[in-house]
Amino acid sequence: MTIQLIAARASNNVIGAGANIPWQAKGEQKLFRDITLGGSLIMGRKTYESIGKPLSRRVTIIVTRNPDYEAKGCLIAANLNEALKIAEAENRSIFIAGGGDLYAQALPIADEIHLTTIEVEPIGDILFPDIDLTDYEILREQHFETNLKYTYQHLKRK
Repeated sequence: MTIQLIAARASNNVIGAGANIPWQAKGEQKLFRDITLGGSLIMGRKTYESIGKPLSRRVTIIVTRNPDYEAKGCLIAANLNEALKIAEAENRSIFIAGGGDLYAQALPIADEIHLTTIEVEPIGDILFPDIDLTDYEILREQHFETNLKYTYQHLKRK
């Protein structure tokens, strides 16, 4: 089982301001879709609620402490380990898709990271955890310049 994180962060590691992403980079969501299509997405409840629906042609697994939580078309897990077991049984690529707490929990066990860094420094209260890039091999790097400049990196743990 390969565990992959997929995230977009600002240059200052901000990934969210409350329930909002504090930027809109044209093409970045398409990149997310192209990478995750056909896979299993594991995300926290707040991340799911900010999206508002399961994403098409992907399995959505929501991690929440609320045992009564329901979301139509989604699977529910009480913690990251349970979500990983559910995702493994789905026999699809596994992507951890946020939020900040889930990224921090998953980072030590992640094999790969799909990381988009947006060249902005917004104010926000949700951060992507610090990573030491020397621990990773860069499998792919691509630079984009749309309404904002951003860089996508596919990283694999050495």
